[in-house]
Amino acid sequence: MKVGLIGLPQAGKTTLFDALTRGEASPAGGGSGALVSVIPVPDPRYDFAVGLFHPKKRTPATIEFTDGAAQVTGAERGGQKFGADFFVGIRSVDALVLVVRAFETPSLPPPEGGLNPRRDYQAITEELLLGDLSVIETRLERIEKQLKTRKAGQPSPEVTEREILNKIKAALDDFKPVSSVDLTDEENRVIKNFDFLTAKPLIAVANVGEGDIAEDEGLPLLQPLREQCAIEGVNFIALCAAAEREVSQLAEGDQREFLDALGIAEPARDRLIRAAYRALGVQSFFTVGDDEVRAWTIPQGANALTAAGRIHSDLARGFIRAEVMAFDELIAARTWDAAKAAGKLRLEGREYMVKDGDILHVRFKV
Repeated sequence: MKVGLIGLPQAGKTTLFDALTRGEASPAGGGSGALVSVIPVPDPRYDFAVGLFHPKKRTPATIEFTDGAAQVTGAERGGQKFGADFFVGIRSVDALVLVVRAFETPSLPPPEGGLNPRRDYQAITEELLLGDLSVIETRLERIEKQLKTRKAGQPSPEVTEREILNKIKAALDDFKPVSSVDLTDEENRVIKNFDFLTAKPLIAVANVGEGDIAEDEGLPLLQPLREQCAIEGVNFIALCAAAEREVSQLAEGDQREFLDALGIAEPARDRLIRAAYRALGVQSFFTVGDDEVRAWTIPQGANALTAAGRIHSDLARGFIRAEVMAFDELIAARTWDAAKAAGKLRLEGREYMVKDGDILHVRFKV
């Protein structure tokens, strides 16, 4: 699962990235200038299982964060325009975090027009839209050239592709994202490799000052953006990236005390990862034992056969039954044997809809 952070200059995007990754990152490929870091997904259920089984191998779920390059090539329509290399760095991610500035500091003058998180959010989403439009226009030009050289009677899959792209282009011309276009499964398959930016789920992050952490729910500055995100179905989070970065550098045992002192109920890392799971519609299930405890990520609504295939293709191919236990039942029983003796381990078929936190053991034969 890959999540990209983007934002206008001086919004605190890289500060947030450092808080999430504790400053541990490496350059992304392709010369985009982006940074990437893979971090474990915090999950108390996984921690409980590790403490219970003391496995030889421990494999938490992971999430990859990308800090998109922040080059700006000029002013346009009163906003900022990202360079083409910026889009190269984030097209491969699954979801986008849009970081907007909502803090004042003597070291950084406010942007032209003053602080306005909603305006900045709209400027970024507009650039994403224009980036997609540019990709479509370039591809349509190439298709026209290809069709002109096509001999009569030859199959022309480009015709179908052109129809789909023109359908999407009409929406973009009307300032509507790709995600708003009603596409069939086959049409989605055709455009999959374009990695359209406006087809990706969004998470809006307002980066507030340290003095506003405890008051973010009532900040008038954030209300217009909150309302827009509610209308668009976009997850919204307010946080102080600078404070979160400071806390992230502390030892694990010291972090809770400082978070409490700052009025932060939950670290940004946990909040943002949970928002990413919601935005992407995914959940976790577990495999446990003395050899390995592992957390797996699958789409919400996935069945047991899909979960089996996530573990290994052989398990899906030879699927017989899945032994399933709800994680809450394991916690309540305190031990695996006690939960099993209480009848909490059940058998399910391939169509069983896996629930968040389920523990699975797949019976199979190949």
